[in-house]
Amino acid sequence: MDNETKTAPPQDLAPAARQLAGLLDAVDGPLLSAPTPCPGVPVSALLAHIGGLAVAFRDAAHKELGATTDTAPSVEGIVLAEGWRDTLPRALDAMATAWRSPEAWQGMTRAGSVDLPGQVAGMVALNELVLHGWDLARATGQPFRAEEVHLESTLALLAEPGDSPPAGSPFGPPVPVPDDAPLLDRAVARSGRRPDWRPGG
Repeated sequence: MDNETKTAPPQDLAPAARQLAGLLDAVDGPLLSAPTPCPGVPVSALLAHIGGLAVAFRDAAHKELGATTDTAPSVEGIVLAEGWRDTLPRALDAMATAWRSPEAWQGMTRAGSVDLPGQVAGMVALNELVLHGWDLARATGQPFRAEEVHLESTLALLAEPGDSPPAGSPFGPPVPVPDDAPLLDRAVARSGRRPDWRPGG
């Protein structure tokens, strides 16, 4: 085994995956139709999207490329499968476990039908967990906490304030926030979300 393979993964996705999974218990029936910070996306569609990306990024980490990694991300027409309360936490755990392998961060892989370095794919996977965890928490009225190192990674991955997102990006233009705003607010704003978003607000 060479020195590169022995190197620890740059990030541990497990805390972000656990945080997101911990929000699921409070999602009762009526909340499934509640709005989220993602325009036009109810909680049920957000959960279905999270389930899909968890499987896709698990497979991307294993370099098992195929239908799950070749499908472009979309929430249009997506339906939340029965049994999601059991399958979604397991999928999130499997995703985080897959990215604990140093090999997952090396070489090339694919996610969302895009070929990209494993290092980048891992950071995108973490970014998805953080932002969609915040989305779900806000939509369901729950507190949200993320590790500082994860928020710093999210900021680094997204466009700088004032930049326009690239064509095809799932993020909107960054939302202006004060320079001294909390790190979470700055990360959320850089993804095009309003940090003060509330249902009906």
